[in-house]
Amino acid sequence: MSFAHQLTRLSNPRVLFPFVAAVGSVGLAYHYSTRLSFIANETAKAFSNSDEWIDLKLAKSYDVSHDSKVLVFHLPEKDHVSGLVTASCVLTKFVTPKGNNVIRPYTPISDVDQKGTIEFVIKKYEGGKMSTYTHDLKENDTLSFKGPIVKWKWEPNQYKEIALIGGGSGITPLYQLVHQISKNPEDKTKVQLFYGSQTEEDILIKEELDALVKKNPEQIKIHYFVDKASDKWEGNTGYVTKEFLEANLPGPSKDSKIFVCGPPALYKSVSGPKVSPTDQGEVTGALADLGYTKEHVYKF
Repeated sequence: MSFAHQLTRLSNPRVLFPFVAAVGSVGLAYHYSTRLSFIANETAKAFSNSDEWIDLKLAKSYDVSHDSKVLVFHLPEKDHVSGLVTASCVLTKFVTPKGNNVIRPYTPISDVDQKGTIEFVIKKYEGGKMSTYTHDLKENDTLSFKGPIVKWKWEPNQYKEIALIGGGSGITPLYQLVHQISKNPEDKTKVQLFYGSQTEEDILIKEELDALVKKNPEQIKIHYFVDKASDKWEGNTGYVTKEFLEANLPGPSKDSKIFVCGPPALYKSVSGPKVSPTDQGEVTGALADLGYTKEHVYKF
């Protein structure tokens, strides 16, 4: 067929319209297949609606101290991430035999990018309904979760230096922060952690904390404190004192921030308690004596 004949055929509407339609169909198919491919490649999040409870199965649990356990739960799908950001928590819920809801917040210790599972370290308190319930869970038992609840949205290099002051299971949001900073080579924030426990055996996730220091010795420094020390203990003995903080903290500045989380006695001594989840309250205690205000301190 001659070139002129081909042009004549294409100029015929009965030939041209199907040709254009075919080209348009190919373009649309490419557009939508590309879009669907992009959507498919997005990582699915287990927690994307703070008002929706989801049940997760316990994958495993193991003791990390005489009264604390790590509990690992399956996310709904193996390729799911939790959907949390640093630093945030979730609510947990179970229903008592009398039909009452027991709800408590917990902060995961697993990486926000971890797929398939989410991990918590939970300390069992005498008379604690949720901690007792979770410690009694067996593999494949379920617990209800809701979230995420963002406590402090961390941005890389938000401050030149931060100090984390914690006690007991209050280490979890502080660990979230130092872990997130450590994994990001672009985040140059200097971190000091002051962590108090009753005994050496009560120091939670110490292996993970020490690994962060080993990886980033110039960036991260940890001060451990125990109330009751053995003869082999090489850390600090007693409470986190005002004098120790004064000697090691960077001083009140817009370039630094102090994060506090722990039992009521720690808050009372170091920073003063929160009034409510939405009211940080005034800074009192050792930090107030050293000149720190609400601008410089955040209480988890």
